[in-house]
Amino acid sequence: MTSEQNAVDEPVDTVEVVVDDKVDTPVSDLDLASAIEAIVMVVDEPVSTLLLAQVLQRPQDDVAAACAELATEYRDQGRGFQLREVAGGWRFYSNSEFDSVVQRFILDGQQARLTQASLETLAVVAYRQPVSRARISAVRGVNVDGVMRTLLARGLVEETGGFDGETGAHLYCTTTYFLERLGVTSLDDLPELAPYLPDLESLEAEL
Repeated sequence: MTSEQNAVDEPVDTVEVVVDDKVDTPVSDLDLASAIEAIVMVVDEPVSTLLLAQVLQRPQDDVAAACAELATEYRDQGRGFQLREVAGGWRFYSNSEFDSVVQRFILDGQQARLTQASLETLAVVAYRQPVSRARISAVRGVNVDGVMRTLLARGLVEETGGFDGETGAHLYCTTTYFLERLGVTSLDDLPELAPYLPDLESLEAEL
């Protein structure tokens, strides 16, 4: 028997490849719309059909059709929010028909106590500043656009004038008014982060 035959006949070691079904399995037709909603809910910049298709492991045409169907469904139902395609991507917006109501809520809210969602978002900004809306949304697991508008309107946070080096998104920080309301002279006077929030350093490395 030749060495060439030996090479063929001898058993070859196999390597078992473990695939995480939750990550690598394409999203089914039944879950596609819900998956799109979950992603768009936490972005602060329009997310492209191409990126959605890559993440969901589905053809772009399927994703585009599902987004258009969702947009039509929200509009036909007269929902308070809309899914719009702008700047080459998809993003949730409040329904323009209710602009006056939203504006009144934000202005009247200046006289009211902050909600739990506002306090949590403000804490993330305070401890991670300068920080983009996308990273705040990632920490909280929800879209923070509405909450950020409230915090901006109340003068507790502001844009730094800088941009995230990776995404180009606007960065936010707390204001001197925030320090005044808290009764401290600098951010160094804030309590330690660990007892109150998740390990943001670890999360930052994953984003």
